[in-house]
Amino acid sequence: MEVKAAVARTPGGDFTLERLTLSDMRPDEVRVRIVATGLCHTDIVVRDQLLPTPLPAVLGHEGAGMVEAIGSDVTSVAIGDAVVLGFAACRACPQCLAGEPAYCRDFSALNFGGCRADGSTCLHDGDASVGSHFFGQSSFASHAIVAARNVVKVPADAPLALLGPLGCGIMTGAGAVIKALKLMRGETILITGGGPVGLSAVMAAKASGAATIIVADPLEGRRTMALDLGATHVIDVTAGDTAAQLRAILSQGVDCVLDTSGAVPAIEAGVAALGPLGRLAIVGVPKALDATISLNILHLLSLGISVCGVTEGNADPQTFLPELIALNAKGLFPFEKLMTTYRLEDINQAIADQHAGRCVKAVLTMA
Repeated sequence: MEVKAAVARTPGGDFTLERLTLSDMRPDEVRVRIVATGLCHTDIVVRDQLLPTPLPAVLGHEGAGMVEAIGSDVTSVAIGDAVVLGFAACRACPQCLAGEPAYCRDFSALNFGGCRADGSTCLHDGDASVGSHFFGQSSFASHAIVAARNVVKVPADAPLALLGPLGCGIMTGAGAVIKALKLMRGETILITGGGPVGLSAVMAAKASGAATIIVADPLEGRRTMALDLGATHVIDVTAGDTAAQLRAILSQGVDCVLDTSGAVPAIEAGVAALGPLGRLAIVGVPKALDATISLNILHLLSLGISVCGVTEGNADPQTFLPELIALNAKGLFPFEKLMTTYRLEDINQAIADQHAGRCVKAVLTMA
C-alpha cells in the first residue's frame, strides 16, 4: 500500500514529504494507522548522523494509532485497538526476561539498524529500499508495521493523539525518577534540563511526593513551565554556578540529581550538588559521542555517591505506560501541558520551533 512519510535523506538536511510503498507484514507484526507521533531529540541526532542509522530512512519513534491489520500469529491486540508504539526489544534475552527490555541484547540492532532483524525493510521508493523499523516503528508516516510484542494497548477513551510521546521521552523522564532513582516521598531532587524529558521528571517527582524539586535550565519559559508543573524552585544556569545556586536553596545538597541535558558541565555540577548517599542518573545524549566527565574519586567515596546511566527510563512500556496514563486520568501527570501539535507536513518547522524553545514537545499529526 502507499503511505505518506517524512524521509530523512541527507545528514542535517530537511525531512522531505514523500509517497512510499509499504510492503506486507509478517505473521508476528501488526499494521498501525498512525494518528500522531512525537518529535524527539533522538530523531534529530540520527538525522544528523551522530547516531548511525543508515539513510535514507523514515524515523519517528513515539507513535500512537489504531491497529488496522494483524498477522496470523498475533493474539495480543485486535483490529480496532488503540495502541502506543514502544521501542523494539527481542523479549527473549536474559535482560528482557528479567523485565529490563531497554537493555535488550539486540537493542542497538533492533532500534537503530533501519531494518528488521533479518535485514529486510518494509518501506520502498520504487525499487529502492528506504530504512524502516526505526525503534521498531518508523512512525513519521501515515502507517507503520510493528512487531506485536512492541505495541501497548491503551484504553479506548485515552487521548490517543497525545499518547505517542509516552513511548520514549516522557517515559524516559518519569521512569528515571521512579524506576532508576527510586525517588522516595520527602526526598529532594535537582533536574538539569527543562525540556520534555526534564519536565516529565518534574511531574513524576511531584507525583512521588518529593519535598523539593529544583529545575536548572537557561530558558525562562521552561523554568516557568517547570514551576507550573510542580517544581518548587528553578535555577538560571546562565546566572552563575549551578551547584552554588542549589546550595543557596538546600545547603546540605540534594538526594537525587537527574541530568537530561547530556552536557558535561551540567553533569559535573550535578555531582557537586549531591548530599550524602546522593544518587545521580544520566539520560541526556551528549553532542559528542566521545564526551567524558571527570569525577573526584575521594568525593564519591566519602559521600557514598552513586552514578548511573539510564536508557528509556529503565521502564518496560507494557507495564509502565498504563501507569502513566492512569496517573494522567487522575490529574497527577498532566503531560498534555507539554505538547504543541503540528501537521506531519510541517515537521521541519516543528524541529525549528522545538530547537528554539518556542515549544516544549512537538507532536506531529497525520490528519
